[in-house]
Amino acid sequence: MARKTRLPGRPEGVGDVDGRRSTAVWLVVAICLMAGLWLVLGMFERPGAQVAYSRFLELADQGQVEEVTSEGARLTGVLRTPIRQKDAFGQEVEVRHFVTYVPAFGDDELMARLEKSGVKVDARPDASFPWAMVLFYVLPFVIFLWIGSRLFKRAQSDGNNIFSMGRSRARKYDRETAVRTSFEDVAGNAGAKAELQEIVEFLKRPDRFSRLGGQMPRGVLLLGPPGTGKTLLARAVAGEAGVPFFIISGSDFMEMLVGVGASRVRDLFRDAKRSAPAIIFIDELDSIGRKRGTGLGGGHDEREQTLNQLLSEMDGFESHHHVVVVAATNRHDVLDPALLRPGRFDRQVTVDLPTRQDREQILKLHAKNKPLAPEVDLVDLSRATPGFSGADLANLLNEAALLAARADHDRIYQEDVEKARDKVTLGMERENLQLDEEQRRVLAYHEAGHAVVAASLPHADPLHKVSIVPRGRAMGATEQLPERDKYVYPREDMLDRIAVMMGGRAAENLVLNTATSGAENDLKRATWLARKMVIDWGMSERLRHMAFQVREENPFLGEELGMTHREYSEATARLIDDEVRTILREAYERATEALQHWRGGLDRLADALLHEE
Repeated sequence: MARKTRLPGRPEGVGDVDGRRSTAVWLVVAICLMAGLWLVLGMFERPGAQVAYSRFLELADQGQVEEVTSEGARLTGVLRTPIRQKDAFGQEVEVRHFVTYVPAFGDDELMARLEKSGVKVDARPDASFPWAMVLFYVLPFVIFLWIGSRLFKRAQSDGNNIFSMGRSRARKYDRETAVRTSFEDVAGNAGAKAELQEIVEFLKRPDRFSRLGGQMPRGVLLLGPPGTGKTLLARAVAGEAGVPFFIISGSDFMEMLVGVGASRVRDLFRDAKRSAPAIIFIDELDSIGRKRGTGLGGGHDEREQTLNQLLSEMDGFESHHHVVVVAATNRHDVLDPALLRPGRFDRQVTVDLPTRQDREQILKLHAKNKPLAPEVDLVDLSRATPGFSGADLANLLNEAALLAARADHDRIYQEDVEKARDKVTLGMERENLQLDEEQRRVLAYHEAGHAVVAASLPHADPLHKVSIVPRGRAMGATEQLPERDKYVYPREDMLDRIAVMMGGRAAENLVLNTATSGAENDLKRATWLARKMVIDWGMSERLRHMAFQVREENPFLGEELGMTHREYSEATARLIDDEVRTILREAYERATEALQHWRGGLDRLADALLHEE
């Protein structure tokens, strides 16, 4: 038996009602078309050639007319025998059914002449209104008009109404229907929360600050990498503030039509000023706030006009003091300087990656509704996730819950968390990848080389896991976890890190007397780090305390083409290459010495990897 389906997103029965209504409308249209067609065919049911009225009288006197039907001034009839006459194209045709018209001045003797000739006369009432012609010409126009109105209403319901193109697309936060988010729902980011809490307090109690001459900031810009909680903080502001809160994305201003973006900016601030005090939240500000004049073909484009209007509304000739603009972006380096000056975005709040303590709080927040086994230690997990953002941590616990459910566990165990962390950091396990024993042996010694070098060097981070199970794009992995978060890295740490990266290639050469493509990523990262040490950090022997990349890389193609990238001579470039080569060579030699000293441990670890995994 077939199951009854309904349209998604509609209550049950709504789709059926709309379907019956549409069927009824099309049925009425079909009936009208059939009626019009019937009337038109009836009007031309007995077609006839038009003859002159005088010719009609001659034929009647000669007894050639068999019958006549009168409809006002219009006479239609049938001849006893056909006659021949020329048509409108000058060709002779045979005519038996004819049409003629009584002159406007009338003919009082017509009836007597027809009776004398024995003509059968029929009279019909004169049609006061040509319904057939109306249906024939007007009905198609009405149908097209109805179809057009339906299409117009559908476009209007989809938000594509041409008459409201310039209206703002901002959504107003509804405190009664929306899920309320408060600052208590935001873990970590204590500094950013304090800045935003002050904005909320300023809107609620402006006298507390204005009595000392303080003014409310006009704009707050949230900066930080993706997933650090910028939008979450904005939702907390919406939940805490007791004023209207307008939400819009930077891309919502842009449209193909010229001038629409600027019109939407004006409309947004007009609505906010009417509801003042109010807050406007613009997500992904970089989509409209990019630096002006950076294109190759000139700067007069729709995006720049939208930005100009935004600058004017925030701090132009007609300034406002009761509308706060909160914006978020992860590309503050591309923003126009006019946006970042005081008077527009007065405060720039950095929402950075969480520290170890912040990660612990975030994990506890997201673990509230998840049954964790007693063996799961969130403190250790926070230490094992350096560089994770808040979104990454939430995804980690969610993946652990999904893996536990897939394994039919009654709670989330430590093995589920470890598998989830490997899945998030390294990717899915490639179970369908078949490796022969020789390839597995190469992988085992490669990863064992990394691990032995990391364990033997004094400034390397402690080992956490070594694996030769292919995951994602990696054929194996050696994970190191720092004992604490590091923000400043000494030269010794950098040299040991490069040596650990060289450990895989050194083990391949030492044990197998070969080199494989598996060291590609290691060599790239080691070369990049060595070049950073020489060019940016001044950590080489012959080029100490010097930086050669003074200016930051320009993200705009238009300006980059007009700049000279290299800020040093060819001789200095050769010297830089020599220093990078020296750092890499010495790191490789240190890795080889460590592996030769701990050769027995290298072999035992490789054998353990081959047997255990």
